[in-house]
Amino acid sequence: MTEISSPDWPQGLRLFPAALDAVAQAELLDAVVELIGEAPFFTPRMPRWGRPFSVRMSNFGPLGWVSDISGYRYQRHHPETDRPWPPMPQALLELWDTFARWPAPPQAALVNHYRPGARMSLHVDRDERDLRAPILSISLGDDALFRIGGPQRRDPTCSLRLRAGDILLMAGAARRCHHGIDRIYPGTARLPRAIGEGRINITLRRVDKG
Repeated sequence: MTEISSPDWPQGLRLFPAALDAVAQAELLDAVVELIGEAPFFTPRMPRWGRPFSVRMSNFGPLGWVSDISGYRYQRHHPETDRPWPPMPQALLELWDTFARWPAPPQAALVNHYRPGARMSLHVDRDERDLRAPILSISLGDDALFRIGGPQRRDPTCSLRLRAGDILLMAGAARRCHHGIDRIYPGTARLPRAIGEGRINITLRRVDKG
């Protein structure tokens, strides 16, 4: 399996281009469509100000990440339906075992839907209780321009284009680096009609120590 890293990237950032072939992507998207029926996409909002994100979200697994006026957090139920998150597909657990190689399973699969024009500003994922555990990112649908810097927001950044089927691992020092999505490239790949245009990004996270 091809793996790419670069001396210009933070230590621990590894890209596995085209790790999922067309069949595996289609099967995973079918699972996403089915589970989104149980846990519909919602629009998170920024803490305090309530400004809506440009990205829609959902979650699979025991825990799900949410953001609203009261803050960022993981919780066991959907913020709108109040139902538990649906179980994580077995395919995601297998990808975690293959690429993350962490001794404990992921507890949250955060599903981001980037429609054309959506973006994610630079941020650090630090709502987890154990920041040693890696984050595994799976790209489906349209290409996206991913940008990553350092622990401080003012640190220099570098960018790489993520395509459907790519898997990105953020471990080690990269786990504490600012990162985000600057743009989506519309029309570069397809999502199921039930989802619509854009990109699906699934990030697998371990929340508790273990």
